[in-house]
Amino acid sequence: MLARCSMGFGGMALSGLLSPSMLLAEPSMRGVLERSGSAVIPPNAGKAKSVIFLFMPGGVSHVESFDPKPVLTRDHGKPCPIDVVSLTGSGKGSTCMKSFWEFRRYGKSGLEVSDLFPHIGHCADDLAVIRSMTTGIPAHGPSTYAMHTGMPIAGHPSMGAWFSYGLGSCNANLPSFVVVNGGNMPAGGAVNYASGFLPASHQATMLEIQTDSLVENLQPRDSSALQRTKLELLRRHDEERLRASGGDSLLEASIRSMELASAMQLSVPEVADLKGETPATHRLYGTDSTYKLKAIYARQCLVARRLVERGVRFVEVGFPVTDWSAPGNANPTWDQHGDILKYHPLNAFIVDQAIAGLLKDLKARGLLEDTLVVWAGEFGRTPFQQGTGGVTEKSGRDHHPQGFSIWMAGGGVKGGTVYGATDEYGCYAVDKKTDVHDLHATMLHLTGVHHKELTFRHGGRDYRLTDVHGNVLQEILA
Repeated sequence: MLARCSMGFGGMALSGLLSPSMLLAEPSMRGVLERSGSAVIPPNAGKAKSVIFLFMPGGVSHVESFDPKPVLTRDHGKPCPIDVVSLTGSGKGSTCMKSFWEFRRYGKSGLEVSDLFPHIGHCADDLAVIRSMTTGIPAHGPSTYAMHTGMPIAGHPSMGAWFSYGLGSCNANLPSFVVVNGGNMPAGGAVNYASGFLPASHQATMLEIQTDSLVENLQPRDSSALQRTKLELLRRHDEERLRASGGDSLLEASIRSMELASAMQLSVPEVADLKGETPATHRLYGTDSTYKLKAIYARQCLVARRLVERGVRFVEVGFPVTDWSAPGNANPTWDQHGDILKYHPLNAFIVDQAIAGLLKDLKARGLLEDTLVVWAGEFGRTPFQQGTGGVTEKSGRDHHPQGFSIWMAGGGVKGGTVYGATDEYGCYAVDKKTDVHDLHATMLHLTGVHHKELTFRHGGRDYRLTDVHGNVLQEILA
């Protein structure tokens, strides 16, 4: 009788008695919530309810963005004295190359930001810049996997999937993990957004910003009455099949995904409709830009704000497909092995205003307090030029995972701060060396989850996002 009633009046009454957070979190995470002494508040009572991850694929030059190095200016054109291995060999003896852009101090904190990012610079007092980030992997694919999953090989759950698994969703009509895609996939592809060995319902839902509805074939072809009849028939068949399977978890995840897809037919068009945003908001983000790529990225950031505003737990904002490619580059992102003087400022122009607009908009709406914003690539770029010969306007930089810069803002982060440092040339992290496990541990902490508590049994042992590593970066916490 209870199975037949499904979500009838009895189910409605029961859902009112139970905590929504307890219903939405995965079973193993419910134990964490229970051990915290509260059915609703996770262990650390984190300030962040949602995360926006702004991924910069290809590798932004840290010495030309958030890590000024006067010594590089002094030794410009001279051999690099430090033995640091790059993708193409040792950097010792390679030609030092100064930043092509000046650094300026911004805000009350006096945080130094290069002229590549003037708009973000004006948000300096909200940023915690980590200058000692490392992945230790000089190749795009493994380093991108590490940044997304904590592991350098494919097959592990994305951090967005872990957040979805641990925290559940605040909106039953929207996915808890969303990627706002501008048409460009990071190195390694969609596996960076996969659920791995976690239940399939926690993989990312991809929203395509260049599709008016964000999702292709979203609108039902049938009338609303016929659609309801079909959905009811499907629901009965799903229940019977699930009972017959003995509660198969993969089948249950598939059913949940299909039910969510049905709900999204109403919720996603509302998120995609930006007509209700004020002209001032559109100008703030730059959606009105005549430069197509800048307008696309601005729309991505604006949709990200609308998603967290509606309770989506984890949103990754991808990089738009560019209509240019640096010489010799198969991946036209921040991967400037040559022509960095031309293509780094183009990329910065695409993202700078929109990211600053996102931070300012979140702050104005009171959302920055409970939204953690993270900006990162998979590595930085070498402080010396790639190849031999003197520095020219066509010079570029190689991959550099031994020490680079990322930043965090909002969600309990102490703004206007700098954490860690690289050496005077920007070759190695020498103070408060940080890795992806520390980053993930800190992100989880800020959302109220202890990274050692969030586990999933797979292959005979308990896995976690931070593996057996990870330390919370206490000094950047507000």
